Parts: sequence; structure tokens; C-alpha cells
Amino acid sequence: MTTETQARRKHSEEFKREAVALVTEQGYKLAEAARSVGVNANLLGKWRDRFAEEAAGTRLTGDEREELKQLRKENRLLKMEKEILKKASQYFAKEMR
Repeated sequence: MTTETQARRKHSEEFKREAVALVTEQGYKLAEAARSVGVNANLLGKWRDRFAEEAAGTRLTGDEREELKQLRKENRLLKMEKEILKKASQYFAKEMR
């Protein structure tokens, strides 16, 4: 199969954590654990590094990323509303004179 015809597999978060646990908690070597769960060793290594960064607090979790995205959107909206109110107050201040 060529790269174009291969279907990309999606792995659940639970699957990834269990695969990483084989290496971190049960002492399997990275290549052994990858073979046993049917993924590439490089991919398993990336999962391990990501979970280690999340545990150390240097990487945002999925929930935190989603919350940050929502907060940024809300912040843009509030800034826009503030600018509108500022312009409206300037307009009405001129009219009052």
C-alpha cells in the first residue's frame, strides 16, 4: 500500500494511555510495546513524550486547549463590544455639547 491509499487510524485517548503505560509502568521496551499494540515505535514515543509534558504541566491538555480557544473567542468579542461602546460614548458626548 502506498501512503495515499492507507487509511489513517484514530486511537482513543484511553488506548494511547494504556500503550504508554506498558513502557512507563510495566517496563516494556518502546519497540516491544509498540509491536504488541500494533503501532509504530516512533508514534508510541510521541505519545509518551506528550503525556509526560502534560503531567509536568508544560503542555496543555485537550480540555485546557478547548477552554483557551473559547476564552480567546470571548475576549475578542468583549474587546469589540468595548470599542463600539467607546465610539458611541464619544459620539453622544459630541452631541451633548
